[in-house]
Amino acid sequence: MKDLVQEQRLRRLELTVTRRLDGLLRGQYAGLLPGAGTEIAGSREYRPGEDEVRRMDWAVTARTDTPHVRETIAERELTVWVLVDATPSMDFGTADVEKRELAVAAVAAVGFLTAGAGNRLGAEMMLPSGIRRYPARTGRAHLHGLLRTLLAVPRGAPGTTVSLSDSLNGLHRALRRRGLVVVVSDFLDDPKAWEPALRLLALRQQVIAIEVTDPRELSLPNVGVLTVIDPETGRRRDVPTASRKVRARFAAAAAAQRDAVRTAIRRAGAAHLPLRTDRDWVADIVRHVHMQRRLARL
Repeated sequence: MKDLVQEQRLRRLELTVTRRLDGLLRGQYAGLLPGAGTEIAGSREYRPGEDEVRRMDWAVTARTDTPHVRETIAERELTVWVLVDATPSMDFGTADVEKRELAVAAVAAVGFLTAGAGNRLGAEMMLPSGIRRYPARTGRAHLHGLLRTLLAVPRGAPGTTVSLSDSLNGLHRALRRRGLVVVVSDFLDDPKAWEPALRLLALRQQVIAIEVTDPRELSLPNVGVLTVIDPETGRRRDVPTASRKVRARFAAAAAAQRDAVRTAIRRAGAAHLPLRTDRDWVADIVRHVHMQRRLARL
């Protein structure tokens, strides 16, 4: 029965992605962000007003005494790595879905829409028991296996934590070629800890940071005395939510934290895609892609 329920959930996810997003996140080649290729295809003379100075080929320019720019070609085969947070803090949700379910939906969108001839998908999962890596492989059977693993991850006991910065550094050391890296997390770790690792990863990889949040992480309801539990440490605290001052302080602190996350992702050179459990995640992805393509045209 449990396997049947998982298969039904996977089927619904695949239908949602293919019906509402298929063709949108795919360009001429299967990249989630627009941009030039990374394989060097030679050089040609610089055209003032048309070419970017940052593409100058200084070695050829020095040899010929004529300004030249590098030409690149798009990679036909895309290697995608997904770093997905499955720690206890993701087992939370007060709206339509839990954060973990939204993370699985994001991984499904990335996997189904980059699945193509020769394209490979690998994953690194931050599990309560530690970091587990799955090699990059082709095919939908491989993607389905990753999604089943994510759906079957047991809820972590309080006190089990995995560092986001360690996961990013480990993934950076493991990658040997350029590709696309998608980080799916709530980014509740201190941004000062993981920002350097994310910046290092974005130096060679195309990186999308998908931030998953729940509305109750941003504001408190007025429900009297509320007992809150830190899923990572198990610590409890009673919060008097009837106090307007307490609710205002919580909202201000939460807004400052989310702003720090957005700033750190931007400084690291990654694209930022926020998803919320109380919103249409497909529409959020659509808006993100349209914005990225407008920026690329500009």
